[in-house]
Amino acid sequence: MHEVPIRQEIIDRVVKRRGRMRLFERLDPARTAAVYIDMQVTFLAPGAPVEVPMARAIVPQINALNARLRALGVRIYWVAHANTSREGASDWPGFFDHFVADDARERTMAGLAPGADGQQIWPELEVGDDDTILFKNRYSALIAGSSSLETMVRGRSIDTLLIGGTKTDVCCESTARDAMMLDFKTVMLADCCAALSDEEHRNALETIIQQFGDVMTAEEAAAALEAG
Repeated sequence: MHEVPIRQEIIDRVVKRRGRMRLFERLDPARTAAVYIDMQVTFLAPGAPVEVPMARAIVPQINALNARLRALGVRIYWVAHANTSREGASDWPGFFDHFVADDARERTMAGLAPGADGQQIWPELEVGDDDTILFKNRYSALIAGSSSLETMVRGRSIDTLLIGGTKTDVCCESTARDAMMLDFKTVMLADCCAALSDEEHRNALETIIQQFGDVMTAEEAAAALEAG
């Protein structure tokens, strides 16, 4: 796991602005969902074109937290990334045509194709029978047209999202930003997220805690749910 705390100067800034560190001291399990982003083979397999090595290190922490969450009745959603392609053209050309090198584009698109092995949730993660697996086709799972996540959680009267997965500073942060702007109580799970470097991980958490939600460890989130 990344072991880089939020800097004290950021903590001081947050406390000065809102008078306290934590936005949500108690969370209602019945109205909370854990959302794990991109914890799939394409991003966790050694040697994959979009591998995030640190994502494998957070697997035990996610499994341990989920055991506690399920006991509390918290719903768990696994959001995998998928993009369709046809004759070499993707449904997300703004990404694949400009952000992916020519020699990696075909492999990346193949790993993110619906039904591909890369879509499978990493086998070391413990997926429960009552968990939900769904797909997104953009960084954020909550941007319009990306996935059915918002419809699913609204249908269960869920108003609080715990967000983990990979990468902290890309898909997790994008989803957290949109969650807050859609009026969800938003919590980033600091030790259940992974980026390509400690610096990128910390920068994302510092952005979230200042403008978009709480940042908690798995232990802190479980305690807030048990208190709620």
